[in-house]
Amino acid sequence: MLKTRNSAYLLVAALVVLGGATASADEPHREGGHPAAPARGEAHPGPNGYQRVSEPRGWDARPQNFDRGAYQHNFQAARSFHVGAYRRPAGWAPHHWGYGQILPRAYWGPQFLLADYWLFALEVPPVGYEWVRDDSDAVLVNTSTGEILQVEYGVFA
Repeated sequence: MLKTRNSAYLLVAALVVLGGATASADEPHREGGHPAAPARGEAHPGPNGYQRVSEPRGWDARPQNFDRGAYQHNFQAARSFHVGAYRRPAGWAPHHWGYGQILPRAYWGPQFLLADYWLFALEVPPVGYEWVRDDSDAVLVNTSTGEILQVEYGVFA
């Protein structure tokens, strides 16, 4: 199977090289003799041998019963993480959230969930709560009511 996979990679690489050589002869040139930028990028097979970081032991041992008072805090994060651009929900303006407020449903859609919360040094959320990202902050929200239980400011740079 490994031999077949390697043969397939070599065939794809040869086709890309040959296809690129023929295409470059037909491509329009910009001033200075350089080819114009292609309309879209070439196919990329993805990382080779990549393995996702494994979850820490007990990462999903969410407490059923918990002391709300122990969670009700607004913290400044001890460390900031660079994870990419953030796009807030359409039509919403920046807001400085705090525990006890209600986070609108648009802010805790699937695209904002922090499923790998342990990677950002966030606590295990209790049952019925999820960490979501809002700009540079991480917000612990009740997924039934939208009530904010905790905020970590500055988790994302």
